[in-house]
Parts: sequence; structure tokens; C-alpha cells
Amino acid sequence: MLKDHDYYMGLAIKLALKAKGETSPNPLVGAVVVKNNKIIGKGYHEKAGLAHAEVIALDEAGNNAKNATLYVTLEPCAHFGRTPPCVDRIIKSGIKQVIVGMVDPNPRNNGKGINLLKQNKIKVEVGVLEDRLKKINQPFIKYITKGMPFVTVKIAQSLDGKIATENGDSKWITSDKSRSFAHKIRKDYDAVMVGINTVLRDNPRLNAWFSRRQPIKVVVDSQLSTPQKANIFSLDSRVIIATLPSRPGQETENRKILAQKSKIMEVKEKAGQVNLKNMMKKLAQLEISNILVEGGGTLVGALFDEGLVDKVLFFISPKIIGGKNAISSVMGKGISRIDNAIKLKDVSFRHFGEDFLIEGFVK
Repeated sequence: MLKDHDYYMGLAIKLALKAKGETSPNPLVGAVVVKNNKIIGKGYHEKAGLAHAEVIALDEAGNNAKNATLYVTLEPCAHFGRTPPCVDRIIKSGIKQVIVGMVDPNPRNNGKGINLLKQNKIKVEVGVLEDRLKKINQPFIKYITKGMPFVTVKIAQSLDGKIATENGDSKWITSDKSRSFAHKIRKDYDAVMVGINTVLRDNPRLNAWFSRRQPIKVVVDSQLSTPQKANIFSLDSRVIIATLPSRPGQETENRKILAQKSKIMEVKEKAGQVNLKNMMKKLAQLEISNILVEGGGTLVGALFDEGLVDKVLFFISPKIIGGKNAISSVMGKGISRIDNAIKLKDVSFRHFGEDFLIEGFVK
């Protein structure tokens, strides 16, 4: 039975997803070499600096790659980066046809790889399962085209939108199942971010359970009041504290000690607070392409106010906390008219015990 392009591209996507959370700042890419309706080579990009998917697949196919078809989720690169151009290797292999999932959004490539293949008499087809591929590589697309990280906000709240009581008690609003899942997804992100209020109130570790790869921990702390013995320093993982510039002659002892335990990243000021857009640009310059924001309400609200949120994960527990002074999950300035409310697309729902998760992308 003959398999169609969707079938083989689907296999390439499955291969690409094996490296989820490992390839940043590079995209997720998978490749399959097919000849006479049989797979003779397959591969996926494992990590920035290592071989690209199509090279691994062609290595496995060997000399049999001549006159075969290559399925690759992303346009092969035509430029030197951390590795040589993949296009040269494809041309040399004798591949007769390349089926591309999506064009590379990287301005350095963006169609150049496809044009070079065509110039060398290789048949090229583009756009197979493109929508699926754009979704799995959203962080890379935003990072490479806008120079900003893809931002996901994760919230654990009560039915009435509270993340803590008025005296700051927050353990635990959601179930063990919800919290376990939330820990597991940390490994898929370059960094986990919280505001200083969350550090002072909850003293989280922000570790990714059962993962060899720990995300960078980012604290937004305008006044640099992070405690020197905070739990974020408990594991040997990178910590970045985003704060306002120090004034000459006013560098405190606390700042000197924190500088030994973390990277103090000075960013521009906006209304007496960290300028969040400037902070995100500086984080992207450190090759942080996707961030999981875990609170609190002040930081989350400010990120929404600035239009910096791309995706949301709202874990909602069927509990009612009440109290006008209880801490809300999204604060900030908010909006003045319902017509201007932030809307979501591609919304999905999942159950975790008695909790449910609303997942969606900001329109």
C-alpha cells in the first residue's frame, strides 16, 4: 500500500518531538528518507550544535539515498551556523525529491535552501502538515523573527480566580496530579520566571522534577530584594535576577552577594519597575527562546498589560477562597471595557483529578 506525503511527514514530526525541550534556540526538526515506499533513513535534531535531522537521516540511508525522497519538517539550511549547510549534503547525496513541511522563518535562510535545491534539479514540495509544524515550533518562530521569547503563563487558581488567601496562604490550591504535571512541563522550557512577591511568599525551588535538564530560573525583582538563602539557589542551576540599574556609589552588600550566586541583569525602568519588554529582549539575547511564567498575579498582570503573553495554562480547582483582599491570579491595570478583553484561540480542556486545565493561545 502506497503511503502519502502526510504519512511520512507525520513520522518526521514524531521524530522531531523526541527532542522537545532540548533544541533551543534551534527548532524541532525531524527527517525521513524514503525509497520504493520504504524508510531507509530517519533522524531528528537533538541539540543546538549537533547534526541536523536531514544529515542524520542521510547518514543512515548511505548510498541508497540516491534517487530517494527526503521528508523534512523544516526547510534545509543554506547557511553556516553551528553546523555546515544541510543543502550541500542533500545535493551531494543524490536525493531526487525533497518534501518540506514549512519554510524556515530564519531571515538568514527563508527560501534560500529551497531555491538552491531547485537550482540543482531537485524536485521540491512545500507545506505538508504546515499548520501542525508552525504550532510545535511557535517558540522558535517568535524568537527568530521578533527577537523575543515565547511566553507561556501557568496559573494554579481557585474557581473564583484566587492564587492565595489575603494572608498569603497558597498551599495547596490545586491537586497533586495538577502540580505533578506542572512540574513535568518545566523541562520543556528554557526558563521558569516568577516575580519577587512569589519568591518572598512561597520560596519556590522552581526545579523540573525527574529531568536532567534544569531550566534557568528568572526572578523579576526591581528593588533587588531576593533573599540570599532563597530556595531558587538550592540546586546547581542558573539564576537570573532582572532588576533596575544600580546608581553609582549605591551598590549594596546584598547586591554583591547575589551577584556571586546569580546573573544580575540590569534592564530599563518603566514607572519605577522593570521594563518587561526590555527584559524579554535581553533574555532573548541570551538565547532564551521560551519562558514559563509561574506568577504571581502582579507579574502576570503586567505581562498581559504589555502584550507579552503568547500562551496560557490555567489550572482551576473547584474551591472558592473569596475575600476582596485575597490575591488574584491576574492583576495589573487590566482593561476598561469587556470588548477589549484578551481572547484565546485553539482552546482545549483537560482533567487532572478534580481540577481542570484550560490551555489556549492569545489571539
